Amino acid sequence: MTCLAHFLYLQALDLLTTLAFLSHGVREGNPMVRLVLQAAPSPLGGLVALKLFAVGLALYCWRNGRLHLLGRMNVFFAAVVIWNLLALVLRLRAVV
Repeated sequence: MTCLAHFLYLQALDLLTTLAFLSHGVREGNPMVRLVLQAAPSPLGGLVALKLFAVGLALYCWRNGRLHLLGRMNVFFAAVVIWNLLALVLRLRAVV
């Protein structure tokens, strides 16, 4: 359950950090996410839809004992959150 909890936490952090850097003019780097953001009525709606999809995949992994894969997904999303924070900090430094 801890692995799934970490995944949910990282999804929330990814959502919040992505919204933060988008609101400060940083462009989304992932082409798939960028496509969803353009197609969605609002960035928040698009991101929430992506996060719900990701949580569905995580639940599938957790229920089927694919905890190693879920752990790898956690490492990936931890790196994404770090990347988002770095992009935000660099953008804010450029503004000041």
